[in-house]
Amino acid sequence: MQGQRIGYVRVSSFDQNPDRQLEQIEVGKVFTDKASGKDTQRPELERLLAFVREGDTVVVHSMDRLARNLDDLRRIVQGLTQRGVRMEFVKEGLTFTGEDSPMANLMLSVMGAFAEFERALIRERQREGIVLAKQRGAYRGRKKSLNSEQIAELKRRVAAGDQKTLVARDFGISRETLYQYLRED
Repeated sequence: MQGQRIGYVRVSSFDQNPDRQLEQIEVGKVFTDKASGKDTQRPELERLLAFVREGDTVVVHSMDRLARNLDDLRRIVQGLTQRGVRMEFVKEGLTFTGEDSPMANLMLSVMGAFAEFERALIRERQREGIVLAKQRGAYRGRKKSLNSEQIAELKRRVAAGDQKTLVARDFGISRETLYQYLRED
C-alpha cells in the first residue's frame, strides 16, 4: 500500500532555517518543531505520530533531528515501523521498514550511538570554551533577571521571614534563582 511522504523537521532555535533540512526532497506534508532536542515536549512530533498511517513514509534530515538519544530513536523508529510506516533518514542514507533485518537494526543502533556521541563531544567542547572565555574575562553568562534594587528587596523580604517560594513567585524567578541571589555577597 502506497501512502504519502511526510517530513519531520526540528530546529533548535527560532533563527535557524527549517527549509534547508528537506530541500529538494518531495513530501506531501511537513511537521516542524522549533525546540531544543532535549525538550520532551515536541508537539509537532506528537501530531506526526498521530497522523501517519500504514504505508506512509516519514522523511527526516538526520537521526539527531528526530531524537537526542539512542533509546528514544529506537523507540520512535520501531514504533513507526511496527505500524507499517517507513522511516527515511536523508543524511545517513538509511531507510527502515517493518521487515528490518538484523543488519538494519545494527545500523540504527550504531548510527544513533554515533549521533549521541557527537552531541556529547559538542557539549564538552562548548563547556571547555566557556571555561577558557571566563578565564579571559570574555564570558559573563546570562544577563541577571533582577536589578540591584530588586535583589536588595528580595533579600530584605527573605530576612523578614517571607516564604521563599512566594518571594520567588512575586519576582518571577525560580526558587533556585532566588537561592543564587541569596548566596551572592
